[in-house]
Amino acid sequence: MDLPASRGRWRRRSARSHVPLVVAILVLLLPASLLFSSAYSTMLRALFPFPSTPGGADTPRPRCGGSAELEGERFLWYAPHSGFSNQVGEFRNAAVAAALLNRTLVVPPVLYHHAVVLGSCPKFRVTDPASLRAAVWDHAMQLLLDRRYVSMGDIVDLSSIKSMVRTIDFRVFVSLWCGVDMRKACFSRLCCAVSGGSSIPDDYNRCRSLMSGLGGSEKGCVYPVQDDCRTTVWTYQQNDDGALDLFQPDEELKRRKKISYVRRRRDIYKALGPGSQAEDATLLAFGTLFSGPYRGSESYFDIHESPKDQRIQRVLDKIEFLPFAPEIMAAGKEFAKNNIKEPFLCAQLRLLDGQFKNHWKTTFSALKEKLKSVELEMKGNKTSGLIHMFIMTDLPPANWTKTFLANVATDERYKLYTLKESDELVLQTAEKLMAAEHGVRSGFLPKLIESMEKDCDPVQLPEILLSIEESVCSCASLGFVGTAGSTIAGSIETMRKNNVCKL
Repeated sequence: MDLPASRGRWRRRSARSHVPLVVAILVLLLPASLLFSSAYSTMLRALFPFPSTPGGADTPRPRCGGSAELEGERFLWYAPHSGFSNQVGEFRNAAVAAALLNRTLVVPPVLYHHAVVLGSCPKFRVTDPASLRAAVWDHAMQLLLDRRYVSMGDIVDLSSIKSMVRTIDFRVFVSLWCGVDMRKACFSRLCCAVSGGSSIPDDYNRCRSLMSGLGGSEKGCVYPVQDDCRTTVWTYQQNDDGALDLFQPDEELKRRKKISYVRRRRDIYKALGPGSQAEDATLLAFGTLFSGPYRGSESYFDIHESPKDQRIQRVLDKIEFLPFAPEIMAAGKEFAKNNIKEPFLCAQLRLLDGQFKNHWKTTFSALKEKLKSVELEMKGNKTSGLIHMFIMTDLPPANWTKTFLANVATDERYKLYTLKESDELVLQTAEKLMAAEHGVRSGFLPKLIESMEKDCDPVQLPEILLSIEESVCSCASLGFVGTAGSTIAGSIETMRKNNVCKL
């Protein structure tokens, strides 16, 4: 089954001048086209891109999806974006929102790094929620076409929140709610059994329209949340519903960018819970749920504690740290134990991505200071020998020349260790991870699934090098030094704080 192609993939050919020949061909093909009009129409729809704006002539009219299996359930969906660590942060906020609003969380795929971009909340320049959701849908379908789909639930261990937050894998949800065939996004038998659907292109377009909210709100079906970080900071039980947030666009920005936004703090339960317009909708669709501190405020989601609601407080406590899947954690420990074998230091050096490419000096200075500290500690303990160091960086070894990394690599005082995506440990771990099907198994499944299991052509193995590297760094007994401001460094610090590695 071929999905509708991504926008821009197909280019219109220039018109031909052989008009009589074209007319003759059309006359000859007319009987066949009448005979096979249904199949021909389906083929054409498969070649054209998804509609991107509501109300167009080709826009399929949304019909609320559903199946007997999902009767009575209500769901929450959102649009992840940017890098993996940001996507994990969004997932944690989404889990809190789902628990607050008593909805089943649709667990999304892991998106390619920056395949979907939000923009800048501090600069009040962001993609609107409907367009963001549509971009996530389109990327998910591209992952399906490329057979490179991996669920957030495959990479992150959701077992700690399973009793408090109901979840359903995106593939299972889309196949049941929209009737869309998602088997090309599966690696193993169970996923194939519960992710089947129709092969009609209109189902993909209809589901895109429903889940993105491009067709607007539909009573009893979809409620698309249009509030974003330009206007809203979500809170819960803080007695500040409707109050102005501390951070507002300054007068110069208002004048230069013609901004009229006012940021208000809104209680998410009052706005989207019982008694609200959103309450009856089967699907509540957010845009981004990513948030971070900025100038004394949160950019969008400011729910970190709930002293009045112990159930939500337990959720907040649990989502503060979500470990990687057991296969990934085991791989990190195995590398530390069998390859490094000695106490070691971990250095996470982010040098090429975004703002970090302009801060090499700061990053290398932090590493120099950490090495001095380790050396002094070893002298104080009267310990001699090499300093073993695991390096995780986005700068390829071939480009280390004339950098501080090159100096360290040639210094006889240090012994360096790295991992590559092509290493046997990484590949074997990826295969074990996908075969485990954590993403599908951790959430809602149709009844009588065991008798339904069937084989399918597996997707390609995911790139999990970064996750395994973080797991290795959690085992670094000589300490850790990371790039300032990197969410990856923050993730590693959280892992180390929770003592996940016990060699």
